[in-house]
This record gives sequence, structure tokens and C-alpha cells, in this order.
Amino acid sequence: MSTSYETVKVSKKDFIGTITLNRPESLNTFTIQLAQDLNSALHEMDADDEVRVIIINGAGKAFCAGIDVNGLEGRSPLELYEWVSEMEKMSLTIAAMAKPVIAAVHNVAVANGIGLVASADLAIASEDARFGATAVKVGLFCMGPAVPLSKCLGRKKALELVLTGDLIDAKEAERIGLVNKVVPKEDLEKEAIAMAKKIAEFSPLGVQLGKKSFYRCADLEYSKAFEMVNNHFAMLCTTEDAKEGVSAFLEKRTPDWKLK
Repeated sequence: MSTSYETVKVSKKDFIGTITLNRPESLNTFTIQLAQDLNSALHEMDADDEVRVIIINGAGKAFCAGIDVNGLEGRSPLELYEWVSEMEKMSLTIAAMAKPVIAAVHNVAVANGIGLVASADLAIASEDARFGATAVKVGLFCMGPAVPLSKCLGRKKALELVLTGDLIDAKEAERIGLVNKVVPKEDLEKEAIAMAKKIAEFSPLGVQLGKKSFYRCADLEYSKAFEMVNNHFAMLCTTEDAKEGVSAFLEKRTPDWKLK
């Protein structure tokens, strides 16, 4: 990648971009710097034609243990609003960007960490992973993570997590739909790359237009959602990639994607 960051590491290979949260000494807790670095790296990869799918993982012992609460002290209400808005910006970025984002989670994903997992388009976890909306245990509340959690899990389960602060294991996270797949710890990287490669083989244009359509219709009234996605599908059908994909299927050959 063209940019060097202070608190995340970035790389790309075979159309897969990887963003690694890189504050291992602090269990990858969010600071303003990490929040801004993550957001910038997501935007950079979304604009990079050599990246089709993005994986977010964590360096060291844990995926992410939330927000660094040392940043709370001495801030005015307005400063705290601006501070926490930076922490949650990644959720809005992931929803708005065209390229799919996969969270690859090991050990611990709590507070803003579980918020990042819920915000990702897909998530894969190692068997040792634990998840929790734990801020309630220190007199705070996972209000930011509650937004993607409610979209991901529904009201009752999201409220159970944010009200109790309980930790759940990887299998329970898979059962309730927080993660898509649980794998042995030693296979996490390999399985995340395999999932990313599968998506990267499809038409980038089709995947990206499809993801944008999904998020745009998510909060619409049922009939209006169909009206919107039908328009999106009609536009997609006119692209060169759509025509190439259908032709390749009928001719039993590998498609040659043009990204237009």
C-alpha cells in the first residue's frame, strides 16, 4: 500500500487487502490514532483497484479489547462527542464502502471490538475467540456497538449482550449470527483468506454494486426496497461484466472481468 500508518499495518496480495490492528501491547484497544488509521486504511483500500476484498485482523494476543479508556479523562461533553464519533466512524465507513470487509477474530473481541465484528460484512472466528459488549461492567455502556449489533442480531439478543456484559464463546457467536464461521485457531488466517479469495473471484463490479444495494435498501420499507434493488439490478445487467459473466457461464469458460 502507498500509505504507512502508526497503529495499523496494511498489505495486499492476490486482490486481498489486509488491515491489521497493531497496538498489541494494549490488546489493540482503540485510540483516536487507531480509529483514524483504520478509517483511512479502509478508504484507501476501497479506492485501490488491486484490492477486491478486505480482511481486518489483530496483532498479538487479541483481536480488539475495545476503547482505551485513558482517553476519557479531562474532556468536555463536546470533546467527548467528537472523540467517540471518531471511534465509531469505521462502522459507517464499512457500510458505505463498496468492497466487502471480513473480520478475522482471535481470542478477545469486546466493547468496540465486538462493534467492529458486527459492523464487518462477514466474520470468521477462531475456536478460542470470546465476544462481549462489556462496557456496562465499568459504569459505561456499549451504545455505539449496540447499533451494528441490533442490525446483526435483532433487538432481544443485542440488548442481552449490552445489558449484561456477558462474554460468549465462538460457537455461540456463530449460533446467533455474529460470525459466519468458526475454525481452529491455527487455521484462522488460511480460512479468512480462502473466504476472501472466493469472493475476489467474482465480478468486482457485481460484488461492489451488490453490497452497496444491500446497505441502501436495508432500512427501507419493504416495497420501496424492492423498487430500489430492481433498479440496481437492471443497471447491473447493462454492464460489460454482467454480459461477460453470462457469456462465460453459457460457454463454460472462466470469465474475464473488466470492472465496467
